[in-house]
Amino acid sequence: MSLNESQPVQAESMPPLPVQAGDESMIILESLLCVMREKNMLSRQDLELLCQKVDRRAAGISKNPLPCCPDKAANASSYIQRLSAYLGQRYGGKHLRRVS
Repeated sequence: MSLNESQPVQAESMPPLPVQAGDESMIILESLLCVMREKNMLSRQDLELLCQKVDRRAAGISKNPLPCCPDKAANASSYIQRLSAYLGQRYGGKHLRRVS
């Protein structure tokens, strides 16, 4: 059975989970960010910079805006904010220095 054919283990009474395009990629991305943060290859500041970059791309301010509909871009921005908050809470670290 290939990776694409495998199904998550579920209780018999539960209906099959809907698999949406990109779910596998998101799981891999989340896992990669967690491993990099655990090994201190990625700092809390790096994650905050990533959030800012995604926000700029979602708002269309960047040189390379996100090439998708505004709803998906806003979802991406919201998602990376939540993921960054989770990783910051779990692993700690110094926040990005804000210049006034």
